[in-house]
Amino acid sequence: MEGKACIKVRELSKQYKGSSYLAVNKLSFEIYEGEIFGLLGPNGAGKSTFLSMLSGLIKPTSGEAEIFDHKLTTDTELLKRIIGVVPQDIALYPTLSGRDNLLFIGRMYGLSEKELKDTVDKYLNRFGFEKNGSNAVKTYSGGMKRRINLIGGMLHNPKILLLDEPTVGMDVQARTSTMEFLNEVNEQTKMTIIYTSHDMEQANTFCDRVGIIDRGQILKLGTPDGLPASEGCKDLETLFLKLTGRKIRD
Repeated sequence: MEGKACIKVRELSKQYKGSSYLAVNKLSFEIYEGEIFGLLGPNGAGKSTFLSMLSGLIKPTSGEAEIFDHKLTTDTELLKRIIGVVPQDIALYPTLSGRDNLLFIGRMYGLSEKELKDTVDKYLNRFGFEKNGSNAVKTYSGGMKRRINLIGGMLHNPKILLLDEPTVGMDVQARTSTMEFLNEVNEQTKMTIIYTSHDMEQANTFCDRVGIIDRGQILKLGTPDGLPASEGCKDLETLFLKLTGRKIRD
């Protein structure tokens, strides 16, 4: 899938204070408007650091990124209004209900009360929270918390959605339902989705394009089926082993 590039990354790097290596090492690539882009790699590969820079949570050490022609380092506040973030860690208040957590998040985005309540009800119903949406989050399973976490990042209908390992802790049924929902959103709204994972099988069915990342560097970019074939590999897992000499879950 190609089209207009909505994200342009140029020599983007991040070195944390006290560290001797680059967590993200001179990344340069583009992500197209409306695509589902997967960033695939093991823990510590630089996936979460990259998303944290795109979302404005941390500043790059060097390099630049442009999102819809707005510079990451100078237009941070504007970009936060068009980006939705679903972090790997659960960002919810455990003593509040799922509904109240979402209402709180939506008010921070400045949504009107009617729009917010309608949107929250729509998403709660879509994810099967009709009966327990008013229960405290601390009573939820890990998968239920993940789903509320996901909804929270989408309430303001962002142009770009950043998903950091969004289905960890979900059972197979919940994971399948979540990925189907995200595909529906992408098809209906053309929302650009950036998805990090070390689940190669899931990425193979979900993503338009993938980038394989390890030790802060993009090793290969391409489609989930075309990329392994171009390197004489049967799948993404085998390709990662060929490129790095280790398994992605090591």
